Amino acid sequence: MRPEVAGAALVPTQRPADTPLFAGRPSRILIVEDDPASADFVVQGLGAAGLDAETCGDGRLGLELAAQGDFDLWILDRMLPGLDGLALLGRLRAQGMRTPAIMLSSLGTVDDKVTGLTAGADDYLAKPFSIAELRARIAALLRRAERGAAELSATRLTVGDLEIDLLSRSVSRAGRAVPLVAREFHLLEYLARHAGEVVTRTMMLEHVWNCRFDPGSNVVDVHIGRLRRKLEEGMAPILHTVRGAGYRLSVEG
Repeated sequence: MRPEVAGAALVPTQRPADTPLFAGRPSRILIVEDDPASADFVVQGLGAAGLDAETCGDGRLGLELAAQGDFDLWILDRMLPGLDGLALLGRLRAQGMRTPAIMLSSLGTVDDKVTGLTAGADDYLAKPFSIAELRARIAALLRRAERGAAELSATRLTVGDLEIDLLSRSVSRAGRAVPLVAREFHLLEYLARHAGEVVTRTMMLEHVWNCRFDPGSNVVDVHIGRLRRKLEEGMAPILHTVRGAGYRLSVEG
């Protein structure tokens, strides 16, 4: 078993050669990492999996490259010269760019990860890390992006017995119509596009209400309560509370 370098540490890992993660997927990755050794190692690890990676070591240059929209995924170090990873990602998200992003950092506490995810990262990987784990996380994000693109082009979303018609803006569950006001429909659509995933209050405020996080606001919880009552009247739970994290729309708890 060959040890793989992750940051400054050695992490033993192994991935069978007969289980390619990226077969048939010509994806381009942007790596913004100011440590040349770490950047070169990640490039080699991703290249071995069939991924085309480009690197830069400065946050401002990374912003310029990422904003061109030529990449399928960004890998951003948190501590960067010129513009740190949090600010870089924040500017890209403010421009409406939804390219999947993984943030790398030696800061690995829960609060650090929450900060990175709140800034717009889709995943957060603390150093030291295994290149095999990084490849697996990239594969998961690329699959999710493909699924999201397909859903955006669809006219109907389905979660178990819940059906959402995006053209008529109507909702039914087990064949029973569920009348929703505009904000409730928008909220349900957002939850359905992330079915099975935990959606935080901050995410809902930003995407449904188009506003920043307000720790004193209970607007999300109020609307979730109303939506839950309409969806679950006399039926099995489908909108679940994940204590301390947010909510999840799924047929399973």
